Amino acid sequence: MPTQIVVAGAVIRGASVLVAQRVRPPELAGRWELPGGKVAPGETEPGALARELAEELGLAVGDVAVGDRLGDDIALDGMTLRAYRVHLLGGEPHARDHRAVRWVTAAELTDVDWVPADRAWVADLVRTLDGGAS
Repeated sequence: MPTQIVVAGAVIRGASVLVAQRVRPPELAGRWELPGGKVAPGETEPGALARELAEELGLAVGDVAVGDRLGDDIALDGMTLRAYRVHLLGGEPHARDHRAVRWVTAAELTDVDWVPADRAWVADLVRTLDGGAS
């Protein structure tokens, strides 16, 4: 059976990235992640990410532009996690499927209580925010 691809979005606005606080499962509740979700059969990864961000953050699909990949793939329990840089073109993200959302700067990234898998992207996020490579 093929590995399930899960896409995550580094939604960037200015010098900040959006992080979302998990509600579930219990072992991850309260920790922070890049929002996103599973790629459905027949979906492209950017298309799936735009759909997931619309569902989770209340953004219209046209409010985001999915850009380049961020960092390396992360293998996790039969899934491959893959992050993309996302430009916020309009709208204001709201926590619909999360406890909270907040904007963090490069200097704050290492202090975030990340879900373990997403912590692997912190150095890439710092470089992106510090260097303006978005």
